[in-house]
Amino acid sequence: MLKKKISKILVGTNNKGKLKEIKGLLPKSIKTFSTSDFNLKSPAENGQTFKENSIIKSKYFSKKSNLVCIADDSGLEIDCLDKKPGIFSARWAGSKGDFNKAIKRVYRELDKRDKNWRAKKIKARFVCALSICYFDKIISSVIGKIEGYISKDIRGKNGFGYDPIFIPKKRKQTFGEMKFSNKCKIDHRSIAFKKIKKFL
Repeated sequence: MLKKKISKILVGTNNKGKLKEIKGLLPKSIKTFSTSDFNLKSPAENGQTFKENSIIKSKYFSKKSNLVCIADDSGLEIDCLDKKPGIFSARWAGSKGDFNKAIKRVYRELDKRDKNWRAKKIKARFVCALSICYFDKIISSVIGKIEGYISKDIRGKNGFGYDPIFIPKKRKQTFGEMKFSNKCKIDHRSIAFKKIKKFL
């Protein structure tokens, strides 16, 4: 752990949706910076797990900015697709980050597995790995998960990524239909954040 409280932190992501969510979860007393403040491109994410990728990003951005960095790697796991897209969740959206394309691919893959999938409960979860690093030192690295199901159609304009097709357990709305403030109280990122809070 750091000897003193973190007063400045870089949010290590080039994804505007993630940036907004992580900034919203960080204590107001901490001055936050984004990768665009330093004009930083993302590193190659060649880890085998969400945790490995979040550490790669956190260390990389910390070294580039000389700041403590919090970085997230997250994605959607669908059980009947062998937990795909998983760590490739962002890559399914292509180089332009087009999640309409990614969602269509999810539906195509489900159709290939089972033409009747819409009549069933397709189990899925969102996973978030959050890591705080200072140069090569890992201050903390945690995982948050929220279980749920894949919606049979695309619903809602809120959130980002796969939010319009994910229905958390015991809820009727997709993340895409929920108010941002409600989603942020229950999602995988907030679950991970509760585990990391003591380091902030």
